[in-house]
Amino acid sequence: MIARWIDWCARNRFLVFTATFLLVLAGIWAMRRIPLDALPDISDVQVIVHVPWAGQPPSLIEDQVTYPIVTTLLAAPHVKSVRAQTMFGDAYIFVVFEDGTDIYWARSRVLEYMQSIQGRLPAGAQPMLGPDATGAGWVYEYVVVDHNHQHSLAEMRSIQDWYLRYQLETVQGVAEVATIGGFVRQYQVNLDPDKLRAYGISLSTVIQKVRDSTNETGGRVLEIGGAEYMIRGLGYLRSLSDLETVPVAAKNGTPVLIRDLGTVAFGPDIREGAADWQGEGETVGGIIVMRYGMNALTVINGVKQKLAEIKPALPPGIEVVSGYDRSGLIQASIDTLERDLIEEAIIVSVVIIVFLFHFRSAFIPILSLPIAVVASFLPMYYLHVSSNIMSLGGLALAIGVLVDAAIVMVENGYRHLSERQATSTQEISERERRRILIEAAKQVGPAIFYSLLIIVLSFLPVFMLEAQEGRMFHPLAWTKTLAVGFSSVLAITLVPVLMVLFIRGRLRPEARHPLSIVTQAIYLPVLRLCLRYRKITLAVNLLFLVVTLPLALKIGSQFMPPLYEGSALYMPTAMPGISIRQASQLMQEQDRIIRTFPEVETVFGTVGRSDSPTDNAPLDMFDTTIMLKPRDQWRAGLTYEKLIQEMDAKLQFPGLSNTWTMPVQNRLDMEMTGIKTPLGMKIQGPALDGIQHLGAQIQQVLSSLPDTRSIFAERVSQGFYINIEVNRAEAARYGLTVADVQQSVRSGIGGEMVTENVEGRERYPVNVRYNRDFRDSVEDLGRVLIATPTGAQIPIKEVATISFSRGPSMLRDEDGALTGYVYIDLNTKDYGGFVQRASQALREKVALPPGYTYKWSGEYEFELRAKERLQLILPVVFFGIFLRLDVVFHSVAEATVLIFPTIYALTGGLILQRLLGYNFSVAVWVGYIALFGIAVETGVVMVVYLHEALDRRLASGAPLRHEDIEAAVIEGAVQRLRPKLMTVCVVLASLVPILWETGVGADVMKPIAAPVVGGMITSTIHVLILVPVFFALMKERALRRGTLRPSSGDSET
Repeated sequence: MIARWIDWCARNRFLVFTATFLLVLAGIWAMRRIPLDALPDISDVQVIVHVPWAGQPPSLIEDQVTYPIVTTLLAAPHVKSVRAQTMFGDAYIFVVFEDGTDIYWARSRVLEYMQSIQGRLPAGAQPMLGPDATGAGWVYEYVVVDHNHQHSLAEMRSIQDWYLRYQLETVQGVAEVATIGGFVRQYQVNLDPDKLRAYGISLSTVIQKVRDSTNETGGRVLEIGGAEYMIRGLGYLRSLSDLETVPVAAKNGTPVLIRDLGTVAFGPDIREGAADWQGEGETVGGIIVMRYGMNALTVINGVKQKLAEIKPALPPGIEVVSGYDRSGLIQASIDTLERDLIEEAIIVSVVIIVFLFHFRSAFIPILSLPIAVVASFLPMYYLHVSSNIMSLGGLALAIGVLVDAAIVMVENGYRHLSERQATSTQEISERERRRILIEAAKQVGPAIFYSLLIIVLSFLPVFMLEAQEGRMFHPLAWTKTLAVGFSSVLAITLVPVLMVLFIRGRLRPEARHPLSIVTQAIYLPVLRLCLRYRKITLAVNLLFLVVTLPLALKIGSQFMPPLYEGSALYMPTAMPGISIRQASQLMQEQDRIIRTFPEVETVFGTVGRSDSPTDNAPLDMFDTTIMLKPRDQWRAGLTYEKLIQEMDAKLQFPGLSNTWTMPVQNRLDMEMTGIKTPLGMKIQGPALDGIQHLGAQIQQVLSSLPDTRSIFAERVSQGFYINIEVNRAEAARYGLTVADVQQSVRSGIGGEMVTENVEGRERYPVNVRYNRDFRDSVEDLGRVLIATPTGAQIPIKEVATISFSRGPSMLRDEDGALTGYVYIDLNTKDYGGFVQRASQALREKVALPPGYTYKWSGEYEFELRAKERLQLILPVVFFGIFLRLDVVFHSVAEATVLIFPTIYALTGGLILQRLLGYNFSVAVWVGYIALFGIAVETGVVMVVYLHEALDRRLASGAPLRHEDIEAAVIEGAVQRLRPKLMTVCVVLASLVPILWETGVGADVMKPIAAPVVGGMITSTIHVLILVPVFFALMKERALRRGTLRPSSGDSET
């Protein structure tokens, strides 16, 4: 069938050229429209539920809000897990769905289940869905800078909240613009309890009067003089004096105003986070959260364009500067892969020209290469595969393979035509030339086509990878598979047409090719020696396997090689209970130290959380984004790891546990596991004290291990509390209920947001509470007044006991179970080896109490899952290759022989992997899977030529002897050495640019390329030496049995 197709295409050139031209145009069209990003979006399908409940402690929110929501959502369809985090005033619930779930379907299901539970939640707790974004959605962060120092933090916050935010949310693809830092301006009414008692006015009365003091209404219309006048009642507060003069009551005809009961002033609302720029002091920042499935580079460019448009409208001295910009990472990584692709194409072209030594012939595979690459973008577009490190990396890995089929076909056509010219005494006719070239293409076309299909099929099991690793490597598998698929189609369609067009004129015979002369002179005596001493050859190769395969036991393991992002993220953790003021001062000191390093471009520090549901950082978590200069501006010999070590040494603060990561990696880690470090542990149990005690034990044991840079077990029950416990009997004497007392606690001490004042487009809350003098100590709290049913007001200490205690500063809940985290930052990349040593130490030194469990989380969790999947994938790869070989050669024996190159390829990959210091990872194993298919293809080419040489002797009809088989083997192996070496050298040369690359993205691609390079060297040696030996042994055995037939009819098994 393939032969007939080659023949048809060669005789219908116009149709082939037209189809190819249209395919290239479609590929270019798709290439211009495919989204760009640094990495594929590997985050889970996740819906965030945010429940703010102002002023409430974590334990209360956990009991009344978080736990009911978590247990309800666990029953939603396709939900994989539900994590929750409860802090002061906020609850965050992260609902993780199974892979493949549509994000908007998932959001609808969560809304549906939330409606069913709404009636069970307290009145003050209002659940809301987070933005339709992913963990990788933080694509851009900016800072509002006041160069003239004329604007307060409250004014800068207002610029961000009421102007910048809404302008930027108009950009296509922006799901949310979050704010961190600054002060939210607030109208504050601070009451004096003594004055309230003197006037006989209760706190609830003041709250109601303030609530009624700012409002506007309409009175329909009034017709006057033929015109309709719309009636409105104006009543918004316009100044502090308006609020001060609000009447609360009247005594003897004299109004009692707010100012008679206390003071009125502008002040800041309670803060959950702070921001710093360059260590120069507090500022206001914004975070651009990208919508799910959008083009990150387009969104960032849109944001920058919008900021440029609104810059003239900003107040004098105010500038918006970039704190974090992912477009640099995206562009640098794409540039790296594009540069590699260009370099690979040039090197491959040079290798082809050198080996073929005929420019017109070399032009055929060189031309087919870009066509296959460009054509791959068309299905990529419709499969929604973005252009990123992994997808372009798949093309980079495939470059050498893409020209293999064309090389073999062109070389075969060149040889047949040159041999015919050498033996013919007259000029070959045009018709005869075309016939020879078409027959040559038909001779090797089917085998080459199927060998490329073997490469495709051998790589298909990569699609069996699931979860994060699947989402990471599926784009690479798609592009490599598509490119090789197009290459195989071009080999039997376009290449024969181009052969007829370009292979013409007087050709140099292969025997006179300088490269063939040199290589054959070296190879022939070696092959003769190995065929003569077959047992020794087999024994030496077996010994090589025995020596090299154990290297696998000495190589460490990790989930994925880290991607250098051109930035760093410093995330120390403080002890619970730190104040916002203390945290802000500490953050600024850290940022000033970081700024002193010459490799640092900018420093944008935050502590606590922004107002986005995607940000659940507690106040004891610092988050400093460090944008680094290009590496050519670093100190000589300084690596990223050494720079981090220097910074870490200078940032040792008492009470802080340092953690270092990178922005994108951190966002993905926190979204998928909840843990901010690549490696961590989760402790679950029935009581917080038990979880904390177990965490402290684990921290003590693991901190002594040599590879531990830092470790921090969360102090889940070390928050500071002031308890006001109602004495029910005493309260009853005054006619008070528990609710009456708690109302005073909530409103008088905590303050109540009684209303919101409208100032043009801006909205500011109005807060009523007691003066600070009545809230600064336990003794002052005891003087807080409670109105009794008789109208009298009594101090709260008469009916309640006030005391200090410790309790949860934050609560974590995973699938309904209380959970504590342990963050582990390592000095090694061998996470697998560390976990093994750490697990052994924990088994020996930590005894688990009944009901408590701990498990490893983070990258090791992913690594275990990937290993289990690979244990299934690798046998599938080998079985698929074997099955395809058996179909092609109709011989189990030959299929078995051609499986051996994969084993020898593994040894070379292990050697180079060990020399380069790469741990086993999913990336490395993907490289091995790619290697196995390529190694088999090389063996297939060898066996095709061996069969060709043997078939010529069988076709002569003369009886064959063992010497004839050996001579045929030598002829097929040696005389056809050039095309075999050419295919191998093309693959090796195409991967060299990846190995020497130092740009962004190279850290991910090198571990994939290394096994292919190392494995191709050893598998080529095996194919050149052992495959001829095995082939000779099999054919001699068939000769003895009388079953030796031409290649289409061999029956030996």
